Amino acid sequence: MAVNYSAKEEADGHPSGGVGVPGGGAVGGGGGGAPRKPDNTAFKQQRLPAWQPILTAGTVLPAFFIIGLIFIPIGIGIFVTSNNIREYEIDYTGTEPSSPCNKCLNVSWDSTPPCTCTINFTLEHSFESNVFMYYGLSNFYQNHRRYVKSRDDSQLNGDNSSLLNPSKECEPYRTNEDKPIAPCGAIANSMFNDTLELYRIDNDTRTPITLIKKGIAWWTDKNVKFRNPTGDGNNLTALFQGTTKPVNWPKPVYMLDSEPDNNGFINEDFIVWMRTAALPTFRKLYRLIERKNNLQPTLQAGKYSLDIAYNYPVHSFDGRKRMILSTISWMGGKNPFLGIAYITVGSICFFLGVVLLIIHHKYGNRNTSADIPN
Repeated sequence: MAVNYSAKEEADGHPSGGVGVPGGGAVGGGGGGAPRKPDNTAFKQQRLPAWQPILTAGTVLPAFFIIGLIFIPIGIGIFVTSNNIREYEIDYTGTEPSSPCNKCLNVSWDSTPPCTCTINFTLEHSFESNVFMYYGLSNFYQNHRRYVKSRDDSQLNGDNSSLLNPSKECEPYRTNEDKPIAPCGAIANSMFNDTLELYRIDNDTRTPITLIKKGIAWWTDKNVKFRNPTGDGNNLTALFQGTTKPVNWPKPVYMLDSEPDNNGFINEDFIVWMRTAALPTFRKLYRLIERKNNLQPTLQAGKYSLDIAYNYPVHSFDGRKRMILSTISWMGGKNPFLGIAYITVGSICFFLGVVLLIIHHKYGNRNTSADIPN
């Protein structure tokens, strides 16, 4: 059976009647249905203007050389700046038998009295500007999913109802002896609690170095994310009544500090710890050492001692503990990676530019046309 339709219908792309099929209906644009032909627009007919780069030696070679000439000086500048930052690190884990802290290696959370040790060291170079004291931990996975979720942000923000009824995300550190834990969760329960004190030794006389404990947390954390429960701010004991301390803490949260503006949930050591690290080896700011005047360095070259109240156990998971003294620059702390990355990328681009230039000079003018036989 032949299907006939007019030339106009053929030009439109669909016959008016369609082809009958079993079960009723018709194939085609008949029956009053909307035409299937797309609208005659530049977008639907794919007539929009387009641009496609044509890579030639005249465009590629200058790009390689420009990237190389820009990246290499930037990388050298960043690398030199990083190397000019003073940094001194002491590992006081105590795994070595000769270490003064070896006697504290198997300390537990509730050791009474706490184990103490002293490490003497010498600074070969003076620290001129403000000095930042960090504590560092290794093989400690603060980025574990369950660990990161084990907290109650509403409780930490001072919500009274969450204080007495913490989130179930805090399990198994949500309650203890039928009392809600404040602050709840695994992050707070594992808070770093070593105490570090620094002394300068001059003619066998130990002079304590002033360590500033305020100003170490982010402003947004201190003033926005962390707040004590509402009520009488001068009586934190009453505000936290009905709660209990985390299992591994030696004292409750309202006894972290004697100063009211650095106690409870707004204690800056606690706030710094609650900002979890992304990698298993990390450092967190512990104290600040401010420069007193411009005539003398903050820490002069010479002998020093570090007194440690060793409370934090790391030997059970093969962890390490460190104390780091460091200055900073406009780019932050000491980290040579960014400078090395810039130098490496710039050198590779410059090298590729030279290689491609030689290849283009040697083979670029060669007649590549070939006679096609008839």
